[in-house]
Amino acid sequence: MMGYANMEQIASGIHFRLRARTFIVAEPQGNRVVFVNLDACMASQIVKIKVIERLKARYGDLYTEKNVAISGIHTHAGPGGYLQYVVYIVTSLGFVRQSFDALVDGIEKSVLQAHENLRPGSIFVNKGELLDASISRSPSAYLNNPASERGKYKYNVDKEMTLLKFVDDQWGPVGSFNWFATHGTSMSRTNSLISGDNKGAAARFMEDWFEQSNAGHSSADELVSEGIPRRVSDIISDFRNNHHELLELAASFQSPPGKAATKILSVARRVRGILREAEKPGFVSAFCQSNCGDVSPNVLGAFCIDSGLPCDFNHSTCGGKNEMCYGRGPGYPDEFESTRIIGERQFRKAVDLFNKASEKLEGKIDYRHSYLDFSQLEVTIPKQNGGSETVKTCPAAMGFAFAAGTTDGPGAFDFTQGDDKGNPFWRLVRDLLKKPDKEQINCQYPKPILLDTGEMKQPYDWAPSILPIQILQVGQLVILSVPGEFTTMAGRRLRDAVKTVVTTTGESNSNVHVVLAGLTNSYSQYVTTFEEYQVQRYEGASTLYGPHTLSAYIQEFKKLASALLSGQPVELGPQPPDLLDKQISFLTPVVMDSTPIGVNFGDCKSDVPQNTTFRRGEMVTVSFWSACPRNDLMTEGTFALVEILHGKDIWAPAYDDDDFCLRFKWSRPSKLSARSMATIEWRIPDTAPLGVYRIRHFGAAKSLLGSTRHFTGSSSAFVVA
Repeated sequence: MMGYANMEQIASGIHFRLRARTFIVAEPQGNRVVFVNLDACMASQIVKIKVIERLKARYGDLYTEKNVAISGIHTHAGPGGYLQYVVYIVTSLGFVRQSFDALVDGIEKSVLQAHENLRPGSIFVNKGELLDASISRSPSAYLNNPASERGKYKYNVDKEMTLLKFVDDQWGPVGSFNWFATHGTSMSRTNSLISGDNKGAAARFMEDWFEQSNAGHSSADELVSEGIPRRVSDIISDFRNNHHELLELAASFQSPPGKAATKILSVARRVRGILREAEKPGFVSAFCQSNCGDVSPNVLGAFCIDSGLPCDFNHSTCGGKNEMCYGRGPGYPDEFESTRIIGERQFRKAVDLFNKASEKLEGKIDYRHSYLDFSQLEVTIPKQNGGSETVKTCPAAMGFAFAAGTTDGPGAFDFTQGDDKGNPFWRLVRDLLKKPDKEQINCQYPKPILLDTGEMKQPYDWAPSILPIQILQVGQLVILSVPGEFTTMAGRRLRDAVKTVVTTTGESNSNVHVVLAGLTNSYSQYVTTFEEYQVQRYEGASTLYGPHTLSAYIQEFKKLASALLSGQPVELGPQPPDLLDKQISFLTPVVMDSTPIGVNFGDCKSDVPQNTTFRRGEMVTVSFWSACPRNDLMTEGTFALVEILHGKDIWAPAYDDDDFCLRFKWSRPSKLSARSMATIEWRIPDTAPLGVYRIRHFGAAKSLLGSTRHFTGSSSAFVVA
């Protein structure tokens, strides 16, 4: 998985599905902009290159790298192996073509759907504070910023959510996108289920809420049971109240043998697929990432897991060691509950802003984009005693504190945050890979260099040097697309700098809304302020291009903003490399799948007990003889399905693996075994209708000759009463 750099965090199932969500805003016969919110840890340069190639093949120059933004929500529970630089794919055993293709395909399809859905409409913007979904995970570094600057702000993280409401002239509201800064780390570094984390959860909740509100409800409170909105498919009026009759009916449906199935079957049975009116666009809600660099969703704070005491303030250690210091989410110790709570808090705020949005976006649509070589960018900065001086950014390098990790996911060995010295042993290990020269050491000072990634080129580039910066304008909204994780104060400085340009130049007024879209178009780790960099906590150690990185961004974004307002073009800049053909993978393929003699794929291995009645809130667990999910990712389909009985013999989809209450888990008895099983867990929602249910599993098995065969199986029926 991608995010925690933990090689033992190997995906083994699905919490809920990952999505690409897109809005396109176009002037008739004029400019257009595209914003893709991606349920992934971050955007990838090579993913964007290939998406743009596909869009150009289909639409010509309508969609290019200049007017398309692809932004990651920063979930740490998504797949790894889809970035092109070595340092970001080491822990995924190299490049994973299957994950890469799934992302490129999904983004392309999302953009195509948005393109086909273009219709006349209006956009409204609203802003408001969300106070209980984020805290600072590096408050000691924040305190190194000037007191006069800190005094301008009430909080040490940004608490403001900015939301767009898209309204179709005919259909009414069709979507909402919002930006709010909090890390996608509610799910921990030991989680092995694919998940959109808190932002993905919030998107699920809001899309379901809207579908329900169209079904005759109006408030978020009315539609949330323990934070989870009801589903259209949940509201079934023809269930039977006679418990004895339900038990008899359930007893007539025993678990059948697994059988062959078509690939399309799992797609056809998907719950969300049947909710859509054919002629009406489905409601799309995206929870986008912002300047989340030093912002954690683990709002209870960081504590030592051995003593229960708070971690050391400056170094986030326990007895001098970082491995014991962990942040606690609001559902502690249940990470799924923390994910739900932080997701629900964002969802509730978004619904409030959505319902009250009244300021209409009006004005032109425009964009500017440029590539910059951050390894050697000249930056003019003010001197303390007046005047200015020219400094340079550095080739990428990571400091010792990078290896310490954060309170959201501590590192290993004896690294600590706030280490501006390093130690002789790890310097020796570093030098075996690449010893930084004196110029690089001086340039990156006071960062002690652990990995000189910008100067490591074997077998190909370890880190990026050429990065994209981009501004999208929709009326009085300005989106700053940045290829990294800006800390709170770094993001504030960049937004303020651009807003100053926008409000003092040209036609714009002081009502401009500037949002920062983090982890967009490419990825280059962190950006701190100069003052935070001096402290060398994790974020400073991960600010690749040296202490003047933020000043470089501010300088170049001001140029973009000025060009945008004056209508002047900007230089494209040096092209980033396309390293797809150089990628290396050590991830072993699926060799084959098998079952015991006399057992079919899809046979129930552990069924529900006969004549069982479950209550709402209880867990139903069923397991099946299965095959490796990598044989078919069931994109737009499902591995797991809960069906409810209508009448005497019609099974209707009720919940699938895109639902928060249903978990799909896959396992092998041993690493070298060709046998495997799928365990499906359904926590029955309080809103589930009474009735007869069964659980189904879909999969695909691979033979020794390489062919794949789809299969399905189902549990015996049971009663929910």
